[in-house]
Amino acid sequence: MLNVAVTDGQMEQLREIAFNHSHPAVRRKGVALLLKSQNVRTDRISVVVGRSENTVRNYVKAYNKGGIQELSGLRFHRPQSDLKAFDEEVKAYLDQTPPTTISQACVEIGALTGICRKETQVRKYLKSLGATRKKVCGIPAKADIQAQEDFRCNELEPRLKQAQNGKRDVYFIDASHFVMGAFLSFLWCLTRVFVRTPSGRKRFNVLGALNAVTHKLTSVTNCSYITSTEVCELLRKLTTDATRPITVVLDNARYQKCKLVMQLAKELDIELLFLPPYSPNLNLIERLWKLVKKECLNSRYHKDFHQFQNTIVNFLDHMSESHSDQLSSLLTLKFQTFTKEQFLKAI
Repeated sequence: MLNVAVTDGQMEQLREIAFNHSHPAVRRKGVALLLKSQNVRTDRISVVVGRSENTVRNYVKAYNKGGIQELSGLRFHRPQSDLKAFDEEVKAYLDQTPPTTISQACVEIGALTGICRKETQVRKYLKSLGATRKKVCGIPAKADIQAQEDFRCNELEPRLKQAQNGKRDVYFIDASHFVMGAFLSFLWCLTRVFVRTPSGRKRFNVLGALNAVTHKLTSVTNCSYITSTEVCELLRKLTTDATRPITVVLDNARYQKCKLVMQLAKELDIELLFLPPYSPNLNLIERLWKLVKKECLNSRYHKDFHQFQNTIVNFLDHMSESHSDQLSSLLTLKFQTFTKEQFLKAI
């Protein structure tokens, strides 16, 4: 007959394990040993903890052999895949040529290791390595990473801090050309949904200036082309009732970086802050254009161009009321930056 000799200090440790341990299997052992220390019969303990008498005896033997430390140990049988021997090779493969589908991974991992497994097993194995299905992130191929970082730290952020302190107005300017066409997206649905796709290539152009702090949008629209004339019109709108210095952040499009625009900005006392080439990630208004496409165009049919145009205009006019929380989250003054390592590793 197995007995357990427990001191007052050990009794307190057993209570801690029985009632507070994070794992139910260890708590069960603690309860069994507490009962055994009070000379409860093994068959009755097995009923209480829901385990066989032999299992309860093994708990007691383990405790008598190694004490609390032995009792709190977990030794589950965890079968390992034959692929575990090739972890480093598979990680290198995922790092260099990540697959687009699990079926592709099955084929290529099979060729690499000589071990063929079904999709379910390969998916489980990849997750065990820490791999998940992630959306690919774009990085401008011709971007100068150091120039972007210097611009953000030395030019952009000081002006944004002034704007947050109420000493300056900072606007991000960009044009979006919304083409009346099919914008197909993913939907949660019971059966596949079909969306009517209009013909033609009519487009609605919006040249917008987004206030970095208030998120107010000032815009000029047309259905032809955005030129320096529209940029000048927008700059004049920004100076209406302006009481603080104005900085406009914009890209290097020819119709923006021309003599006419620069001369007018000088006359209106507007500072033009040109982004480094290929830096859409530093232009706040780019996020707004993505939101417009998501809310107004994705998987939606517009019967004519007038309806298409009005949908966009109505959204831009009322977004501060209808999407205020979403805008606050989306238009934070944190900008995506890239490291040289990310740039060099880009596929």
